[in-house]
Amino acid sequence: MICYLDTNVAVWLAQGSVERLSNAGRSKIQSSELFISPMVLIELEYLYEIGRILLPARDLQSKLASELGVSVCAHDFTSIVSAALQEKWTRDPFDRVIVAHAKANGLAPLISADGEIRKSYPRAVW
Repeated sequence: MICYLDTNVAVWLAQGSVERLSNAGRSKIQSSELFISPMVLIELEYLYEIGRILLPARDLQSKLASELGVSVCAHDFTSIVSAALQEKWTRDPFDRVIVAHAKANGLAPLISADGEIRKSYPRAVW
């Protein structure tokens, strides 16, 4: 089974802060093939640029890949954008595309601590 990681979850995993995750999130991570949307990389780079995280996106991606086998999903961008056009619940472009990415890939689970995402995406796990 596959599962996507939201940006905050990716940061926490890269920091080794597994205790910040719920039991359900930790269980899903242990039992799934893990992916991030390329949009997570863009959001990570923004967070790095404004000083909220210490490593640039590519360094975090490499850390997640080597330590947890997390891959950047290469799902067709056109189908992701098509799904994102249906996400009317937020004005946040990151959240729209990250959720749309999971939806476009067979309604895959998405591990997220974000309450708005969890209210809007029934396959969100926390």
